Amino acid sequence: MSISSEHKPLRKQVTGSLHTLSPIVELNVGGEMYTTTLSTLKKHPGSKLAEMFTGQPKLRTDSEGRFFIDRPGTYFKYILEYLRSNQVPTQCIQDVYKEALFYDIEPLIKQLEDSPQIFGELVARKQFLARVPNYSENIELMIRIARAEAVASRQSSVIVCVVRTEEDAARCQDALNSLDTDKKSVVKFGPWKAVPSISDLLDCIQMDVEAKGYKITVQPHVAEKGFRFKSQDFFYKFLFTWW
Repeated sequence: MSISSEHKPLRKQVTGSLHTLSPIVELNVGGEMYTTTLSTLKKHPGSKLAEMFTGQPKLRTDSEGRFFIDRPGTYFKYILEYLRSNQVPTQCIQDVYKEALFYDIEPLIKQLEDSPQIFGELVARKQFLARVPNYSENIELMIRIARAEAVASRQSSVIVCVVRTEEDAARCQDALNSLDTDKKSVVKFGPWKAVPSISDLLDCIQMDVEAKGYKITVQPHVAEKGFRFKSQDFFYKFLFTWW
């Protein structure tokens, strides 16, 4: 089967070495089409994006001979805008940051990390959560408990014990010892040494569970038979709604 003349330049672009590669490059990024220059793509020599087009091209091509990058194409336009004009995006910051990390464009990564959205997430919130013992593991435990209790039910609940200090942890343990229900179904967070409050941690838990696609609400746990302490001091109910 012959190759049409309009595709020949692209085919030469694909198979050529660094010396024969066309200065105009056509890209297919996750189904989105872009046209740019080789010099734009190689603006930051140490980046992964530049390496893709250094020497023999290291990318597959689509049926039209365009270089194919298997990444979200929607956000690549922000990467190109930065490469062309040093314009730091103000939209879709979290998603563009992920792409900047993938392409390893160090100057863009650093500028995005100074933005309020990324700074707040990486420096403030994640540094706080790093001081909460077993935070990520407890999030996964909550989800496993909720899913296990969801059989033939529209909602399932998980009881969470949140303690900020060692003293509160001891009191919480006394409360758990007086609990009639299965203590294994109560997920404990804390204590921690950081400024954020219990309500801040509850917000973080809700945010991270919802980020995994679950619909939840949180409320103080109403004392039931078996408690010798005020349950609202430590205990909260996370309600998962399934349908």
